[in-house]
Amino acid sequence: MDGAAAAAELREAHRLAGHADRVWALAWNPAPGAGPVLASCGGDKTVRIWKRAPDGAWRCSDVLEDTHNRTVRSCAWSPDGRLLATASFDATTAVWEYNGADFECVATLEADADSGAAGVQGHENEVKSVSWSPSGSLLATCSRDKMAWIWEVQPGNEYECVSVLQGHTQDVKMVQWHPLLDILVSVSYDNTIRVWADDGDDEWHCVQTLTEANNCGHSSTVWAVSFNQKGDRMVTCSDDRTLKIWDTSADLSQPKTGEGHESWRHLSTLTGYHDRTIFSAHWSSEDIIASGAGDDAICLFAEEKSSMVEGPSYKLILKKEKAHDMDINCVRWCPQDPRLLASASDDGTVKLWELRGSVLD
Repeated sequence: MDGAAAAAELREAHRLAGHADRVWALAWNPAPGAGPVLASCGGDKTVRIWKRAPDGAWRCSDVLEDTHNRTVRSCAWSPDGRLLATASFDATTAVWEYNGADFECVATLEADADSGAAGVQGHENEVKSVSWSPSGSLLATCSRDKMAWIWEVQPGNEYECVSVLQGHTQDVKMVQWHPLLDILVSVSYDNTIRVWADDGDDEWHCVQTLTEANNCGHSSTVWAVSFNQKGDRMVTCSDDRTLKIWDTSADLSQPKTGEGHESWRHLSTLTGYHDRTIFSAHWSSEDIIASGAGDDAICLFAEEKSSMVEGPSYKLILKKEKAHDMDINCVRWCPQDPRLLASASDDGTVKLWELRGSVLD
């Protein structure tokens, strides 16, 4: 395997410039359609849509602006690729629809005295993350107000808040749905990972909290979470400069009877690879984990297949030093091309990387 590891290379293929401030987040359109489409969002209050031209060059096809009046922190495509949700520090989440010619903002989710249960209002301050459920019928958002919200998609581009998830004691950094089940994961400045599920009566509850004390969890802010394609593994990354791999094979979406309690559990901790906060981690369809951090580096990891006797372990495939000039805020693998990785940075650029070599062969 050492020879294979040496053969692996992450080559910068394209540099996408256009944002006038730091780039916070990226989202690849999951629809198999006409080729890869990437959304990026940032501190310049805009969202940019990037497409590959017939000559192979990447160009910005659309700029979504004049809707958010502060930083756009997160963006996510619906599973069918029709809608793009964007979350902003202006306390709103916008939903955009592509009509074949351009993008139109068809809904804005914001604080409303009539929304939520028991008169709870919408997010009071910065919305940090947005995520669609696998069916596309639910949208989750989270905020600095320590809460996560679940919105149900209604006919006519209406969105109804069906649950306000309270439990985190600090800023919620990211929400992410399980790829197959209606299970939501939230990660926070309070160092914990919370798992939420519907009890069958449309009541959402926290079914597990992963902490340092009880589950070998993180010792500082948890920034991001990503699942593998099958949904039986999860990776989280943190201000504690570690990545943690979790066994998520237990189906926590089913209401429990009196028989033993299934739970998700810690499998492995990857430490010593980044020397600053790890802001982003993403699991590819080929089971390669990418991480991006405040040390301006990208690391790639894969499972060590020979080590199953003691449980799974993960090894570093490669580390790309100075991948950007400043902090890397987001890394995302392309669903249509699993060897294509996008990264976003405080340096204002988005880069596209090609993974080459026989790393998985």
